[in-house]
Amino acid sequence: MKEYNLNNNNIEKEDENKTKVQDKIEDVKELGNMALANPNKRIQVLSIIGQIEGHSVLPPQTKATKYEHIIPQLIDIEQNEEVKGLLIVLNTVGGDVEAGLAISEMIRSMSKPTVSIVIGGGHSIGVPLATSADFSFITPSATMIVHPVRMNGFVIGVSQTFEYFKKMQERINDFIVRTSKIKLETLQEFMLKTNDLLNDVGTMLVGKQAVDCGLIDEVGGVHEALDKLNELIEK
Repeated sequence: MKEYNLNNNNIEKEDENKTKVQDKIEDVKELGNMALANPNKRIQVLSIIGQIEGHSVLPPQTKATKYEHIIPQLIDIEQNEEVKGLLIVLNTVGGDVEAGLAISEMIRSMSKPTVSIVIGGGHSIGVPLATSADFSFITPSATMIVHPVRMNGFVIGVSQTFEYFKKMQERINDFIVRTSKIKLETLQEFMLKTNDLLNDVGTMLVGKQAVDCGLIDEVGGVHEALDKLNELIEK
């Protein structure tokens, strides 16, 4: 009888461990972050992919990063003593401005070293997300699109609406200038160009162009980004 109970306990423990592993796998699938599976890793990786989802829920077929998922992860990383640095991997078309700016400010306020790398695109609100880190990289073929704030749907055509958009644009511009080497005049010039994007206002910067104007710190890949992050951790 005792042997039977012992075997039962072993089976229950195995089932419990399997459940925990499955839960971790599901979390990784849902949030796209291996930090959930390895919370005490020295360097954590935060991926921001697709559209930034804010207060409105995007259609299920849209690849999205939810800001309510990202913010708790950043807080966990900040307070985990085992974590020494954060690598932010970006391939985003932009999305909710308020949510993107909130994430950017959270990353910028972290006490631990942070490095970002744009691997496909860092468009729209993806620009401040890229510059929010202590040091930023862009791969040679990656692009960044700089354009003014836009809104789809119903807009009330009054002066208050114009002022609202103007203030929001100023907040974004201030953050980008504060967290990169680009000059405000250059940034505004990029935003108001009419001959660079099809049916749109703004500028597309490819790889080295983003570095030359001071928006991104350096051209490089994952190897260079990790080397830089380790260097910042040692300092």
